[in-house]
Amino acid sequence: MSRGGSAGFDRLISIFSPQGRLHQVEYAFKAVNAGGLTSVGIRGKDSCAVITQKKVPDKLLVPGTVTHLFPISDNVGCVMTGMLADARSQVERARYEAAEFKYKYGYEMPVDQVARRIADLAQLYTQHASMRPLGVSMIVCGVDEELGPQLYKVDPAGYFIGYKATSAGVKSQEAANFLEKKIKKTPECAWSFEETVELAIKTLRDVLAVDFKPSEIEIAVVTADNRKFRVLSEDEVEEFLNAIAEKD
Repeated sequence: MSRGGSAGFDRLISIFSPQGRLHQVEYAFKAVNAGGLTSVGIRGKDSCAVITQKKVPDKLLVPGTVTHLFPISDNVGCVMTGMLADARSQVERARYEAAEFKYKYGYEMPVDQVARRIADLAQLYTQHASMRPLGVSMIVCGVDEELGPQLYKVDPAGYFIGYKATSAGVKSQEAANFLEKKIKKTPECAWSFEETVELAIKTLRDVLAVDFKPSEIEIAVVTADNRKFRVLSEDEVEEFLNAIAEKD
């Protein structure tokens, strides 16, 4: 618990400190970094790619069951950074909302509407003392029929916005700086599918200063040609890693 002028104001989520801060919400942002992972999302000309680290903490675990990439509907998916239990809860709610939308209106829930609905719920959790903010950051991606590739990020406070490229987790600021330099050179983000995936890998590699094995990262993509959200296999990841190594 913080001391001094803010003493006691971090006990309840619905009480502002004299400085106008909600300490429990700020702690939720810190919880996003608790897992020690970094995630990146990039929007290309006709595709989106999301990438995150894959750490299997125990040799007894089945590696295939450890993931931070989740489909929400057939055409929309996300990468979750932070507390995995909270992430699963938020993904389940997003899937419910997407299914309800499709049942009601007869077509898939657009990417921006998924992000908006999850952000609305996350913001609600900052108002009620009976709830707590979820310690996760959600990066949502998909290809919209009218607007093309879309990339959104939802934070624990319920703020969401569209991005050309974004990051979350421990090294999110370093990744953002790296991506800003790349986008200055290509402001229209006119990257092909291969270039988008390779840029995502390079961003994570350069920020963390490690050379990845195919089993150490997870990549999911969605393209204009195939709007289905799919996770790349280790063989496909290895092909991209080899292509990057050859260019370097």
